[in-house]
Amino acid sequence: MIFADKIISLRKKMGWSQEELAHQVGVSRQAVSKWESAVSHT
Repeated sequence: MIFADKIISLRKKMGWSQEELAHQVGVSRQAVSKWESAVSHT
């Protein structure tokens, strides 16, 4: 499991939106979106 997959999985487990995760870690929603979009397509 790559970093992006872990972020998505944990965020959904917590029931958080990208906006909520961003607020919790002190970054923008766009940053969270960018992290999550790094999912490998191999």
